[in-house]
Amino acid sequence: MKKVIFLLSIIMFFFKTSATANYEKKIYDFSIESITGETINFKDYKNKIILIVNTASYCGFTKQYDELQKLWDLYKEKGLIVLGVPSNSFNQEKSSNADVKEFCEVNFNINFPLTTITEVKGDKAHEIFKWAKENHGKSAVPKWNFHKILINKDGKIEQTYTSFTNPLSKKLIKTLENIL
Repeated sequence: MKKVIFLLSIIMFFFKTSATANYEKKIYDFSIESITGETINFKDYKNKIILIVNTASYCGFTKQYDELQKLWDLYKEKGLIVLGVPSNSFNQEKSSNADVKEFCEVNFNINFPLTTITEVKGDKAHEIFKWAKENHGKSAVPKWNFHKILINKDGKIEQTYTSFTNPLSKKLIKTLENIL
């Protein structure tokens, strides 16, 4: 039995895949358009923690907006930026930025920053999502709505979380508090 475990460990070591994080660029080298048309320059978020979340109005995970707002309220004074990135990459978003903004404000009282409706996967993905994949691997690519990418104060990806990870989950909070 020990031999089998040992052999499996060796095999796993050789087939381990991890992203090569060269970080020729950091998140601070990018910008994105806000839902109201202004430019969000990530360089304005230097020395802050950024949680980027691709969102959608018609998704079963849309209730996570409540927890994202609570997370923002709890940690914004300590240096957290929650950035919602509405996306129709999974065909579950409204058709206009104005409709998304109204939906978020009326239904969830959202006041953290939101971007315009943005592609988050594939060839048409916004450059920040391409950057995330290049530096952190496939785990940074949203598989569905409400995928989370946590950026540390150095402008690098600290961790990614699937749609199933709630914004107030113990594992996300623990990582967040460790890097704040």
